[in-house]
Amino acid sequence: MSDLTPPQPQQPAPQPPYAAPQPTYQPPAAPGYQPPAYPTQQYPGATPYGVQPGYGAYAPAQKTNGLAIAAMIVAILGFVWALPFIGSLAGAIMGHIALGQIKRTGERGRGMALAGVVVGWIGLGLIVLAVIGLVAFSVVASTSTRYA
Repeated sequence: MSDLTPPQPQQPAPQPPYAAPQPTYQPPAAPGYQPPAYPTQQYPGATPYGVQPGYGAYAPAQKTNGLAIAAMIVAILGFVWALPFIGSLAGAIMGHIALGQIKRTGERGRGMALAGVVVGWIGLGLIVLAVIGLVAFSVVASTSTRYA
């Protein structure tokens, strides 16, 4: 008769106390908070990084101010004594004019215009110091009676 009795379901073995699951802290949700909704509509040319422009959609390169380029070149030539006085003066003046044009038109080349202004004025300052030193030397040399 023992062969005809249905099998009894086995009960799981009791877990030891050290294997009990530990509760984890979950911060309470803010009341009424909804995460921002993002558009799900797909656009032609859409990528994970946004819509990419087609061929030729980029803006043309912005024009660089020609006077700024000239100011920098002439000021450097004046600084290295290739055009001592004229180059420094012309570079400083053209740099100031180029800065005004760049501000008005929005062209590129502000750094070159600033370089022309700065290098031009430094070159003019060095020329003035050289002239003052030469005059002072000639005055001292002409009034000296040591070799007379």
